[in-house]
Amino acid sequence: MADHFQLRLVDSRMLVSTVRHLVFERVDGQPLAFQPGQFLQVHFHYDDGTATKRSYSVATVGDGASPVQRIEIAVSYVEGGAATKLLGDLPHGGVIDASGPYGRFCLQEGDSHPRYLLLATGTGVTPYRAMLPQIEKLLADNDRKVVLLYGARTESELLYGEEFEAFAQRHPGFLFHGCLSREPRANPRSTDRSGHVQNVLAELGPHADHDIAYLCGNPNMVDAAFSALKEFGLPVPQIRREKYISSK
Repeated sequence: MADHFQLRLVDSRMLVSTVRHLVFERVDGQPLAFQPGQFLQVHFHYDDGTATKRSYSVATVGDGASPVQRIEIAVSYVEGGAATKLLGDLPHGGVIDASGPYGRFCLQEGDSHPRYLLLATGTGVTPYRAMLPQIEKLLADNDRKVVLLYGARTESELLYGEEFEAFAQRHPGFLFHGCLSREPRANPRSTDRSGHVQNVLAELGPHADHDIAYLCGNPNMVDAAFSALKEFGLPVPQIRREKYISSK
């Protein structure tokens, strides 16, 4: 059963002009036990008093074995959005109501596939940030590879891009491809790709015998990539999905 608790904002920064990274601690001082890939729900009320909630993946980098004191999320700004008003204007020390963790979009210990294909757009990349310690353990097996395809319009919208690129430099088995659909970097990198995430899949040659795929982000990308992976022969159990929908 999910836990209900209050969170106090202790730090924040703007990742880009429309995405805020927020760091919370539980008001009761308790740590949060979660599996990387899970999400929290933030509970609040519309101006008319109607109760509502929004879901946000935990972005805290963790190994899934130890509870964490700092609870990080990334929040996209939506014009006129109630959640944007709440979380965009929340001052340091401000308190919100939350519950969780929820979800099963997690790396499974029983998976034995040689290669993991991780696809993301927008804030859909946050679960993969949380998974980095687990990915590091996967890569300790030299036969394992992990490829992250992250779609954005421009370089500035690659959230946590520098963290993923630094991780790739430390771990040769991890490949990070920034897939830029609108304009290339001023100083292109050999790992950059042009176009949408789902269109870069063909280059990787997905195959049912050695790949398992995780899709997280814009529903259009998730649906298109899901269809493409099935055409490459991946069975549905080897394609795990999480759709991110911006809600007001």
